[in-house]
Amino acid sequence: MKIEEVKSTTKSQRISAHSHVKGLGLDAEQKAIRNACGLVGQEQAREAAGIIVELIRQKKMAGRAVLLAGPPGTGKRKLYDLDEKNPFRLLSALALAIAQELGSRVPFCPMVGSEVYSTEIKKTEVLMENFRRAIGLRIKEVKEVYEGEVTEITPTETENNYGGYGKTVSHVVIGLRTVKGAKQLKLDPSIHETLQKEKVEIGDVIYIEANSGAVKRQGRCDAYATEYDLETEEYVPLPKGDVHKKKEVVQDVTLHDLDVANARPQGGQDILSIMGSLIKPKKTEITDKLRREINKVVNKYIDQGVAELVPGVLFVDEVHMLDIECFTYLHRALESPLAPIVIFATNRGRCLIRGTEILSPHGMPLDLIDRIMIIRTLPYGMEEMIEILRIRAKVEHIDVSDESLQALAEIGNVSTLRYAVQLMTPANILARINGKDQIEKEEIDEVRDVFLDAKSSALLLKQEDAKYMK
Repeated sequence: MKIEEVKSTTKSQRISAHSHVKGLGLDAEQKAIRNACGLVGQEQAREAAGIIVELIRQKKMAGRAVLLAGPPGTGKRKLYDLDEKNPFRLLSALALAIAQELGSRVPFCPMVGSEVYSTEIKKTEVLMENFRRAIGLRIKEVKEVYEGEVTEITPTETENNYGGYGKTVSHVVIGLRTVKGAKQLKLDPSIHETLQKEKVEIGDVIYIEANSGAVKRQGRCDAYATEYDLETEEYVPLPKGDVHKKKEVVQDVTLHDLDVANARPQGGQDILSIMGSLIKPKKTEITDKLRREINKVVNKYIDQGVAELVPGVLFVDEVHMLDIECFTYLHRALESPLAPIVIFATNRGRCLIRGTEILSPHGMPLDLIDRIMIIRTLPYGMEEMIEILRIRAKVEHIDVSDESLQALAEIGNVSTLRYAVQLMTPANILARINGKDQIEKEEIDEVRDVFLDAKSSALLLKQEDAKYMK
């Protein structure tokens, strides 16, 4: 399997690609700024996370993990995303902030503890898959390429050899130019298909690998930057040097990408291979033997200086949902030389370890807790709640009076911040129905009477227990 054939298998996650969380919001003395980098409050937890980042940079976190522990709605796991286009607005704030501090190219893989319970795949396999998703490999390779701005794309068609009225592309002529010169290339028809997939047009800057024929579109030439008043295109300068050159190509993949690429059967075009690919299960387990072979190749690349290992962040939310089998496996996996930085999060106090009758802090075995650095998150104060609610209102384009924000903060103080934020949208709808452009305290009181929070619902069930079916 060639490196250039390896495609990313990154999962679509709750984490927004345009998140407002840009870091931990610490000053030069590693002290937390109250409202910075998209985070509000939790100064002590953010300063502790800053120390964790320094330990990771100095490679002193091997074999250890981090636990974010605190009551629900305290920011260890949930913070509201400022990207209104993202339907999933909750994200792992502190864990994501740590990943941002480590760098934009560091893999960040979030998962929930309940994900391991599947009928298709073993629990330990799910954990190992996510472990390897969070370990990056930056491969540097010097390749012979043709690079430049596209000046011509001319496919040449011939009659179909198999009969019929259709025509086929026999070859394609492409023109490339750089600052130093220009060149015209006659390419195989399969490269024409790649050009179409990459949506290459005249004026784009591309490079074509001489050995494999792989095409990479780098962007639009900056000479066309004034073509439109507004667009989302990325502009790149006209390449320097000759069209035919040697270029250092850097590719970022994860160990899981390599696992999937090598586990995928490379069958032929005969009928048996095609049938075999059709009846093969969509989700198959990757064997330990294959992973060991890939690890050997990866270590060889690292020793040769061709590749660089990039340990990412694996964030395990609701870690109390894991059972004793998973914890035993995690204990061993943390000691592996190829291990990411693991961050757990839980809102549980003392509870049973799943699969046992043992009562333990956070529902985790004591020997695993012994090698974990615990960061405590505290409930938000009234001022912090008001600030978060104000940010949220701005994101949702909701006009809220200061009195209404105060009322919502009081609701959040009694129940949870999450519940207070959830009331903003129905209150806004009521305000529109009442012909108002701003949410007033009347709308807050009305939605508070209509809906129940978790604590009020539990109290009501206790009081009216006899009325419900058993």
